[in-house]
Amino acid sequence: APPRSANILPKPKWLKAAPATSPKYQELRTTVRSLGLATVCEEAKCPNIGDCWGGGHSKNNPNSPDEAEHFGTATATIMIMGDTCTRGCSFCAVKTSRKPPPLDAEEPNKVAEAVSEWGLDYVVLTSVDRDDLKDQGSDHFRKVVERLKKVNTSKGQNLIVEALTPDFCGDLDLVANVAMSGLDVYAHNIETVERLTPRVRDRRAGYTQSLNVLAHVKTANPNALTKTSIMLGLGETDDEIQTTLEDLRKNDVDVVTFGQYLQPSRRHLPVKEYVTPEKFEEWRVVAEEELGFKYCASGPLVRSSYKAGEFFLKNMVREKERERMEAQAV
Repeated sequence: APPRSANILPKPKWLKAAPATSPKYQELRTTVRSLGLATVCEEAKCPNIGDCWGGGHSKNNPNSPDEAEHFGTATATIMIMGDTCTRGCSFCAVKTSRKPPPLDAEEPNKVAEAVSEWGLDYVVLTSVDRDDLKDQGSDHFRKVVERLKKVNTSKGQNLIVEALTPDFCGDLDLVANVAMSGLDVYAHNIETVERLTPRVRDRRAGYTQSLNVLAHVKTANPNALTKTSIMLGLGETDDEIQTTLEDLRKNDVDVVTFGQYLQPSRRHLPVKEYVTPEKFEEWRVVAEEELGFKYCASGPLVRSSYKAGEFFLKNMVREKERERMEAQAV
C-alpha cells in the first residue's frame, strides 16, 4: 500500500458505520434507480446510508411490528434538481458544473411515487444549487413539496416533509416561496463557523447570508421549524462554535445537528481533528440545556438529515399542529 500522507489523519475506532446490506436498503436503492432519482446519501457518500436506508422493514421481507420499531424508520434524503451542483464547496463530494442538465418536469410526480411506494411518514428533500436558473430552482422545489403533500393527503397519510435547501443567493423572496410550500421543517446548513466559511464553502455562500435565510423562514411561515447543521473537525475553536450557536439562536433556529467532517477524497479539505463522542455530547448539552435549542443531534456520524433526529422532529411537528388546531378551536 502507498505510504499515508502526513496530511491525512488515521480514523479513530468510533467512526464505524453499519454496512449497506439489508433488504430495505436494496428496496430503496431499486426504487431510486428505476425512477431516475438521486439521493444525497449516495452522491455525497454519506457513511450512514446502510443505517438510515436499512431501518424499518422491507415489503419483501416484513418484520413484526415490534421488530420494525426496533429497527426504526427507513429514511432516504432525496436530492432533487439533478445530481450536479453549480457550486464547488471544498468539503462536498457532489459533482459540479457551470451548466448542469435541465430540470426534469416530471420529478415532482416521480418523488411522490417513490415516497408513496416506500410508505414513509417523514421524508427529507434536498437539492443541488442551481445558480444557472433564473429562480435558482425555488419554484421546482416548491412543486415537489406540494405534490408530495397532495398525493399523501389523498391517501389519508400524514406525511411530514423536511426541506434542506440552498441559500438561493440570499434572495428572500425565493426562500419564502419554498417556506410557504406546505413543508413542516425548513433546513439550511450553515456548515461551519464564520472564520472558516470562505475556505470551506463556495464563494457565493456566506455565514451572514445563511443566518438571514434561516431567520426569514419564520417571517414567511411562523409554523415551520428551522434547522441547521455544523461540521466539526475543520479547525474551528470552541469559542467559535459557541458564537455560532448563539448567532443561530438569535435568529430563532429551532434545531441544530453536529457531525464529524470526513474528507471525501484527497482533492477535498483535510480533516484537522477527529472530535471525540464525549465532546459531541458536551455540545449537545450546551445547545439544548444552555442555549434552548428544541433539539440537537450530535455525534461523529450524525449528518443534517440523519434519522436520529427525525423521530423527535416528527413528534414536535405533530405537537405544533395540535396546538395550532386547538388555538383555532378556541
